[in-house]
Parts: sequence; C-alpha cells; structure tokens
Amino acid sequence: MRDYNYKEKWKKLLTPEIVKKLTLIHEYKGEQRLFIEAHKDELNELVEIAKVQSTEASNRIEGISTANDRLKNLVQAKTTPRNRDESEIAGYRDVLNTIHESYDYIPINANYLLQLHRDLYKFLGNVDGGTFKTVDNIIREMDMEGNEYIRFRPVAAWETPASIDKLCKSFCAAKEEVDPLLLDIMFVLDFLCVHPFNDGNGRMSRLITLLLLYQSGFIVGKYISIEKIIEESKETYYEVLQDSSINWHENQNDYKPFVNYMLGVIINAYREFETRVKLVTDSDLSKPDRIREIMKNHIGMITKSELMEMNPDISDTTIQRTLADLLKNGEIQKIGGGRYTKYMWKEETK
Repeated sequence: MRDYNYKEKWKKLLTPEIVKKLTLIHEYKGEQRLFIEAHKDELNELVEIAKVQSTEASNRIEGISTANDRLKNLVQAKTTPRNRDESEIAGYRDVLNTIHESYDYIPINANYLLQLHRDLYKFLGNVDGGTFKTVDNIIREMDMEGNEYIRFRPVAAWETPASIDKLCKSFCAAKEEVDPLLLDIMFVLDFLCVHPFNDGNGRMSRLITLLLLYQSGFIVGKYISIEKIIEESKETYYEVLQDSSINWHENQNDYKPFVNYMLGVIINAYREFETRVKLVTDSDLSKPDRIREIMKNHIGMITKSELMEMNPDISDTTIQRTLADLLKNGEIQKIGGGRYTKYMWKEETK
C-alpha cells in the first residue's frame, strides 16, 4: 500500500521557486486579513459572485452545465433542479455552502469525506453518493492519432477504504510539522490518485482544496473562485496532475509540478482579490472607469455576464456602452459573437 510519509516528503519540495511562492502567499494572507477587517460589508458581494463562479467552473470542467440564468438561480436556491446536470450543480452548491459556513468543524477523515460526497449527489438519489467505489476506475486518454491509452490506474476498489483511512491519518499526523500549504496540496494530489469514488472525484478534490485551505487560514477562495482559475488553465492542470502521478504507486512520484501549479493558482487568486477589493472600495472611480480597471487587470477573457455578476450595482446598458467605448478606443479586443462573445484587454495598451 502507498506510503503517505508527509513528514519526510515535504522537505523535497523546498526549492527556491516554491519557497518564493510560499513567502508571497503568506504576505498576501496578512494583507487580506487587514482588507477583510476594514471592508467586511463590501466584500459580501464578492462571496456571492465567487459561489456562482466556483459552482459553474468546477462542474463545467466535468462537462456539467446549464443556462447562466438557471445557474445563478440554482446557486441562490431560487429554483429547483430540472435534470441531472442541474441536480449535480445543486449538490455542489450545498457542499460548497457547508464548507463556507462550517470548515472549522469538518475533520479530515473517511467518514466526513463520505458525508460530503453523499451531499454532492443528494438531489439524484444516487446509490453511489456517500460510498466508496465498487469497481476499479481507470483514467484513460486519447493520443494525437485517436488511440485510447491508460493514463493512470488508481488504487483498486477493494483497497480504497483502507487507503483513504491511511491518507487522512497521515495528513492529520503531519499537521504540526509540515508547511500547511504544501501539506494541503500533497493531500489533494494523493486523493486524486486514490480516486476513491465511482464518480465525482474531480469536484470533490476541488471542494477538499477549499476546505483544507480555509482550515489553514488561506480563505481567498471564499472571495475569488479558485475553481474558475483552474478551469481557465485546465490543460496545464491535467498536465501537472499527470506529471506528479508518475510512479505514484511505487512511492517515487514528484509532487513539485502539481504543487508549483497550485501555488500559482492561489497567488493569482490573491492578486485578483487585491484588485477587486481596491475597485469595490475606491469611491472615486466612476462606473465606466471601474469596468475599465477590471478589464485591464483581468487575466484572460471575460464575458459581459461575468462583468455584470462582478458589478451588480452597474446596469447592463452601462456595461455594454463601456465595452463599446473600449473597443472603439482599441483598448480591448472582441472574441467570438452572440451569446459566446468574450472580451480581452490588449497587452500593448497596459
């Protein structure tokens, strides 16, 4: 069986690059605490926006989706699920809310992981919800020529309960001796390699990521969607996951690719938080100027509906007019059309 000796393995992760990222995250953590204390009321909007984005992104990674208006109403519990996808979205919403509200009271052990998984599937009446896998699951991929191959073979079904129990106990035993950020990310990687459920492993891993980060005092995911950042870089996410799972069963895998990636995701979340807080709390900015600053500081593409979610006090007309002005001035570019239209800041104008 896999050896989860975190007390020894984490020391191999202390490369100059990783140490630099850890230092930066700890600095951001201190700054965020000051922001939260000073602007608690203004930040409530960010929490609600992050819930919608997290629920949408984490499910969309797995090919689960619904219309934007339905998604928002589901997350806000203003409607009930109509189909399987919406039932899974509603389950994610509830587990996310549980983590937001009770993260300090959720022990890391097999029973609680099963309870969270049960709640993920509670709207489906799924017999698999809240139980470990009953058959072996194999992670397959297609090569460039369309041939299927086995990318990773997780822990066998019969071995899963004991493996998860050992994983959780090893994690808890290492908490006093291992850097919490590194320990959290190593645990998530190992959870994914065990792949303990018949379905829902990816979504559970992202929910567990938030749970562990919150318990360690890194609550940026409450205000900025970490799942959305992962979705926007999911090709890299899958690449580093594969790199860090090589020779996992032989206890010779390298955690560094996955750890480096996840630390980068957390840094991006803190940077986004810093930018958004300044915009929310800067009363001198006009509404068009606020939209412009969001566009300028946003990494990657963004839709009009996302801008509306981020700025509920700004009308659809004002956002549309501001985007048109930015396009006319050559500051942003338009990608796609119709309901799939996205916008992106031109790097040369920064």
